[in-house]
Amino acid sequence: MKNESRMGWRGPKKNYRWPGTYHITINVMNRKQQPLGYIEGDVSKPYGDPLAPRVHLSEIGRMVEQELLVSIRKHYPMVEVQDYVVMPDHLHFIVVVHRVIYSSNGRETHLGQIIAGFKKGCNRRYWEITGQTGANQQGEPADTGRQGLTDAGRQELTAANGQGLTAENGQGRRVPSTGSTGRPPLFDYGYVDVMPLKEGQLERQREYIRNNPRYRLMRQLNPLWLRPQRGAVATALTLPALRGYLLRECGTTLFDDEIWEALRQRLLTTDNMITCDSYGNTQLLNGHLLPVVCHRKDAHLQEVQKTRCLAAAAAGAILVSARIAKGERDIMESAMRQGLPVVTVEDNGFSSLYHPSEIRMELCSDDKLLIVSPWQYAYRHVGDTITVAECKAMNCVVQALCRTKDSWWKE
Repeated sequence: MKNESRMGWRGPKKNYRWPGTYHITINVMNRKQQPLGYIEGDVSKPYGDPLAPRVHLSEIGRMVEQELLVSIRKHYPMVEVQDYVVMPDHLHFIVVVHRVIYSSNGRETHLGQIIAGFKKGCNRRYWEITGQTGANQQGEPADTGRQGLTDAGRQELTAANGQGLTAENGQGRRVPSTGSTGRPPLFDYGYVDVMPLKEGQLERQREYIRNNPRYRLMRQLNPLWLRPQRGAVATALTLPALRGYLLRECGTTLFDDEIWEALRQRLLTTDNMITCDSYGNTQLLNGHLLPVVCHRKDAHLQEVQKTRCLAAAAAGAILVSARIAKGERDIMESAMRQGLPVVTVEDNGFSSLYHPSEIRMELCSDDKLLIVSPWQYAYRHVGDTITVAECKAMNCVVQALCRTKDSWWKE
């Protein structure tokens, strides 16, 4: 069985000797022990407040923090560690490589060597702190960062802050070195990196790092809801019924056997029935559910539809939508701003490490939002779009969850 907590992946088509900005994530070897500290604070307090969620670092955690902030800069002055957080079982940090990296002996090197050196220093001090003495203090072999990205690697980890951290694949896993004395290392093999390229990505990743303790505390307070729940939602929608719906809605020009087969393989099913994974409190599905689907033919009635949907929600109904059309997004966002509970159907599944944005997580924690998806998780490239058949399929799932036609607001 695949261990999805491991992070021995490298990114494709990246030269780790070049200057740039990277978001690095490193896991400890035994995450269940959480050796770096524990979360404390008040989840209701905002970032910057003295009582806001934070990590109380252990002696080992303080050592890792020192190695991160002092040792890397000491040995590689061209490398700057910026935003960071040492969590109980992993750490995130933004590292800026200002110019080509050279080691102390004047040889050109790369980011993987820096991370390997950081881990080696942490291992040495970790063994000292825990009393694991011995002559061999072998660290982890350096990563070259030259391997390509495979589909399996992409699916192993998603990003953060609702952005989906990209997984990297080293084409074969190595077990972290324990040295000849069998001493276990502090950190798992490898690391995950994300290189922000688009405007706004870097700031979102900084925000994710700042709010990591809050996310963890929220999940601790809501252990069942604030993590993906597999197959938690039944839709009462069969595969044949969905296929017939798509034939009627799409026609033969936008839907055929090949499209159906690709779509069917992505759908989550149990005994020929479509199911959904969920994130949030599924008790919301026990309420009076109403679908929000906007059609082009009703564009001139957009304000009428919005008014009636929000009035129904204010009266106690729970709006459900895939938020595909602009009008659907407008109605759902208006409902959420008013503090009205909603259910959203997502166009991709949840990875094992899925995290929504801070706002959406808070809404889930407050029973104001349930996120569901009828799809298996699939890695997507930037700019990938979904098909008309996929959009129609999600609208069908919306109506199946509500057991109500999307034209209810006209009646």
